[in-house]
Amino acid sequence: MKWITRSHVHVDRVACPWLITRFIDSDAEFLFVPQAQVVEIAEKEGAIPFDTPGAELHHREDLCTFDVIIQAYELTDKALRRMARVINAADTHRLDADPLAAGLEAIAVGYSLRFPDDRENIERQFAVYDALYAWCRLDVAQRAS
Repeated sequence: MKWITRSHVHVDRVACPWLITRFIDSDAEFLFVPQAQVVEIAEKEGAIPFDTPGAELHHREDLCTFDVIIQAYELTDKALRRMARVINAADTHRLDADPLAAGLEAIAVGYSLRFPDDRENIERQFAVYDALYAWCRLDVAQRAS
């Protein structure tokens, strides 16, 4: 399936493709276009828009798009929910809401500077999100014991 969002990816627009690929659609194809063209191209391509104004999968109140996708697809993995707290805090600029948020924000900025091409950026950052998810699994397990 095709998914579409705004170009110039940052925290949420990297986290969401990671989430989609790892938990929803392993064959996902991502399109990155200027914000003003997302809805038009989504209709033309039959793509699911996300993290863009007017999309169903977009920020709602205090939720970032990563949170919204977790809810929409009824994902219940506790490690994903832990990860969502980090991503939400980094993406919504509430860096004091989670101790890992400022680090994730710094990493996102660094990747954007090093890899301005959106596809290359997300491909390279997926390893960061895989590692964060692994840490979240450990954190959840340690808190449960």
